[in-house]
Amino acid sequence: MKKTLIAAGLLGAVAISAHAQSSVTLYGTLDAGLVYSNNQGGHSNWQQGSGSVSNTYFGLRGSEDLGGGLHAIFTLENGFNLNNGKFTENNTMFNRQAFVGLKSDQYGALTLGRQYDSVVDYLAPLSEAGAGYGNNLATHPFDNDNLDNSFSIKNAVKYTSANYAGLKFGGLYGFSNSAGQFSNNRAWSVGASYDNGPLSVAAAYLQLNKSGSSNLGGAVSQGDGTAAIAADLQRTYGAGINYTYGPATVGFVYTHTQLDGITGIDVGGATLPGIAGTNLHLDNYEINGHYALTPALSLAASYTFTDGKMSGSNGSGDPKWHTVSLQSDYALSKRTDVYVEGVYQHASGQLGNFGANVASINTLAPSSTGNQVAAAVGLRHRF
Repeated sequence: MKKTLIAAGLLGAVAISAHAQSSVTLYGTLDAGLVYSNNQGGHSNWQQGSGSVSNTYFGLRGSEDLGGGLHAIFTLENGFNLNNGKFTENNTMFNRQAFVGLKSDQYGALTLGRQYDSVVDYLAPLSEAGAGYGNNLATHPFDNDNLDNSFSIKNAVKYTSANYAGLKFGGLYGFSNSAGQFSNNRAWSVGASYDNGPLSVAAAYLQLNKSGSSNLGGAVSQGDGTAAIAADLQRTYGAGINYTYGPATVGFVYTHTQLDGITGIDVGGATLPGIAGTNLHLDNYEINGHYALTPALSLAASYTFTDGKMSGSNGSGDPKWHTVSLQSDYALSKRTDVYVEGVYQHASGQLGNFGANVASINTLAPSSTGNQVAAAVGLRHRF
């Protein structure tokens, strides 16, 4: 009897130990506030905003220790509108990330499913949009370089290296999943970053083929709300650098985006005029900074100049955008903060045969003129 009890106790201890080696974490961010804009389609607007600074989402992240430094991992992540509770992508629950894979402490991770590309993973953290300081409203025009992770890649196989003394690198391939149409709506990307004390540098490349095609089951699609941009070919590459000195961080990010055979570009639920059927090449030059006045109070600012060249059957043009953002953030706790942000955008140049370029701050409907101003005050909670 005594031996039976001892054996039962040992088996129970083993079961508890095995259970302790597995974990599932619920996490997310809720961001809501009030947004004023002076011109959306010719009218000023007061509105409740969801995700003016950070995207609103929740997710589940899990890991099981398989021994020998190997882990089974998964992530399921859903973005939604806090104002009305609707998913950000039609008829899709896990519309941001949904993947499973294996992770080695020594060699890195191999994952399969819906995932973010290398521009998001490596370069975006050095930008004002990707860093979470200015995020959505401060994004480069219509998030042409995906630094604000407007879309993720479906049907993706992804490798992410371990951290080798500050060096990280990786790549992704998203299949078209269409028989006989291997390149019809596929994607691939590569990137790397290096952190050494106060210095951070990164570079990345992303290519999408025929994201505007009828193959909605491919890597990226616009028709179901997945992405703001659809084109026959999209190439984005860029590099950035950040340097931290005491409470201050300054940075510079450059990206180039080539959009050929554009199907459409949506901004804040409205279609940008004069774009369909054209080629648009954009160079984004961003300077950003962040300063911690106190452990709780911080300031962030950025300026982005976007230089565009347009060509195609709808005529040629030279659209340009100047975007300035300024934000103050106060932390009520480690997980909850309040913010005030202002963004100004000035657009100039021509959109081919369709006339003058218009301002279009990200998440807002385009202005009827070359200028647009937005101001937001909000509350953000992370869990």
